[in-house]
Amino acid sequence: MAEAQRSTATTWFLIQCKPRQDERAEENLVRQGYSCYRPKIRRRAPGSNRPTQDSLFPGYLFIAISPDDSWAPLRSTRGVARVVGFGGQPQAISAELIAQLRQRESTPLVEASLKPGERVRIKQGPLAEMDAIFLSMDGNERVVLLLNIMQREQKVRAPLTGIRKV
Repeated sequence: MAEAQRSTATTWFLIQCKPRQDERAEENLVRQGYSCYRPKIRRRAPGSNRPTQDSLFPGYLFIAISPDDSWAPLRSTRGVARVVGFGGQPQAISAELIAQLRQRESTPLVEASLKPGERVRIKQGPLAEMDAIFLSMDGNERVVLLLNIMQREQKVRAPLTGIRKV
């Protein structure tokens, strides 16, 4: 009967994991009945056609805890280093941030079909509607562009989704 009166409202918190043990920490926390979320990013390794999934925030994961849940087991869970907080108090994470991360994670892998030297137009930000030359990828989601600003060529970095071919 007391179990039925427990609060079902949960709040998200950030867990720092021990080095290279975020997957282990997640498995152990889920096994204990906690709801966890470890955002992943799909990457395509150079020279490979198969995408892999890596942690978006290596060494960290999110955990949903209700006010009635005990925090004590977190301290002794294998793979967990600490609950991230400020001033000795755990810092809550907004549910909106978690929803945004989940939505971003579900978007398909963006393929860069640009070749060095191709002309592109910047679609957003302070340089919107300016033309540039694609130089290279800078990770999976950013590009390096060559932009002519005040008669000088400057290298700038921009999100891949913020440009289009001309």
